[in-house]
Amino acid sequence: MQATLQRLPLIALLRREFRGYDRATFQRDLLAGVTVGAVSLPLALAFGVASGADAAAGLVTAILAGLLIGGLGGASYQISGPTGAMSAVLIVIAGRYGIEGVWVATLLAGLMLILLGLLRMGRYIAFIPSPVIAGFTSGIALIIAIGQLENVLGVTMPHGENALAKLFYLASNPVMPDWHTLTLAGVVVATMLLLPRLTKAIPGSLVGMVLATLLSVALGWEVASIGAIPRTILLEQRLTFGEIPWQLMGELLVPAVSIAALGAIESLLCGAVGATMSGKPFDSNQELIGQGIGNMCIPFFGGVPATAAIARTSVAIKSGAVTRMTSFVHSILLLLSALVLAPLLSYVPLAALGGVLLVTAWRMNEWESIHFFINTRLRHAILGFAITMLATAALDLTQAILIGITISAVVYVRQSATSTTVTSSTVKPQLLQDHGLPITAICPSIHVYYLTGPVFFGSVTTVLEAFATAKEYQSLVISMRGVPMIDVMGAQALHQIVEEQQARGGDVFFSALQPEVLSMFVRTGLFDLVGPRNIFWNSAHAIIELHEQRMVGGCPHCGKHGTGCAVLRMAQKRMGYEMPTR
Repeated sequence: MQATLQRLPLIALLRREFRGYDRATFQRDLLAGVTVGAVSLPLALAFGVASGADAAAGLVTAILAGLLIGGLGGASYQISGPTGAMSAVLIVIAGRYGIEGVWVATLLAGLMLILLGLLRMGRYIAFIPSPVIAGFTSGIALIIAIGQLENVLGVTMPHGENALAKLFYLASNPVMPDWHTLTLAGVVVATMLLLPRLTKAIPGSLVGMVLATLLSVALGWEVASIGAIPRTILLEQRLTFGEIPWQLMGELLVPAVSIAALGAIESLLCGAVGATMSGKPFDSNQELIGQGIGNMCIPFFGGVPATAAIARTSVAIKSGAVTRMTSFVHSILLLLSALVLAPLLSYVPLAALGGVLLVTAWRMNEWESIHFFINTRLRHAILGFAITMLATAALDLTQAILIGITISAVVYVRQSATSTTVTSSTVKPQLLQDHGLPITAICPSIHVYYLTGPVFFGSVTTVLEAFATAKEYQSLVISMRGVPMIDVMGAQALHQIVEEQQARGGDVFFSALQPEVLSMFVRTGLFDLVGPRNIFWNSAHAIIELHEQRMVGGCPHCGKHGTGCAVLRMAQKRMGYEMPTR
């Protein structure tokens, strides 16, 4: 039993992580945890409100995520909690199904994440192209920023189907903003932008929130605030087994997929970035399991979906975090804040949280990648980025990702198809000289074709057109060293070339087949059609073998090309062979 436990991925991670743990290590984790907690407090409150719930739900989510996901995840440095990206998805779900719908969708999403981890699907995150990731990140930033316009401007707008509809309404129906809320949001934004230039030891979001709250209370401004925060992590409004709306399960399946997809993408990308920054191991599948278990539990406390947060994780790493104890300390600090500071937090203006989210939305954009796409003028990357961004803001996340991946796949297929080339040439005289054969032995009925690039459905036409002149030659040598893969349509195209050549009485030789290509030859019957004797390690071996056969047995094509006969007779006299009468 003990040996079995030791082989579990999480147990192995923890044993390696806490080996040699001492007081000095704990002090580093403690300091890093306090720093992350200070950064997380305003973000947890803000993302709770932005998710369609309330500040208390965001705080509870951050506390539980730090304990559950931090303890069960696949990395020592990962900090999870409510995020801006997730809140952008949740606000739409909450608008359609209410907070109860969000809880049920979160429960289903947690189960999906656990299944993804058990099926070891963590590594497939690399299949999402960077323009798509940058596009939906910017789309989510748009949703967050537009969603906070009400709090920042101090106005009320009708709930639109999506962020772009809300922005269009605001543009077509100009409103007079409340200068009080604008001022409070401006104080937070200015603090978050300017304070890091003086010191990075104090979180700008926390200082800005405190300044805006003090200003609002001191001047007696009547602006919307967070309101009462319960001194507990078990909120009065929470999911219970008896209140699960089973009749909505079918409708909530698609929103659950969106939550699971975003949770997986954010957590795995964060883990990969953190592994590079810290140099520590990251188990992607265990991370998915940890995220799933955490998100299945959080709704029963009244929280919202959580995922790993790159901003908080990077703060933890830069603050010297050693183990996941940092995540525990961060959660304990947030719990103490809920128990001790709840009366004070209730005075925080929603405009202040709006300011925090505006800056967060701006920083969410992957500006380095965007600049790279633009500066290098990669039109396909810019197109994929722009369409994914707009689709994210106008549709839901799952649809946006599918659209972005589809566009990227079409672009990739087009590029792959144009990268496939077929060149041909006669036999080089130097090749025969290097192998002891005279130049006069060159047979004009042998022709060499060089294939480069993938041979698949997108490049089949190119390949077939290139072999249109193959009927002029008796023997074809097809070098495929530059072919990394071949699909079924590619194999069928080569079948056609071989069968047509054999029907004319000619033969085809292949050389330099990659393992994947050779496997497809065998599976599609092309290997048997050509015959093992006609497959060579490289084209030089095939060419020499063909010429030696002609030196001994004569050219099978000489009945049509007298020049070939004359060449071979001359070569045979020099080599001491006698050509048989045909």
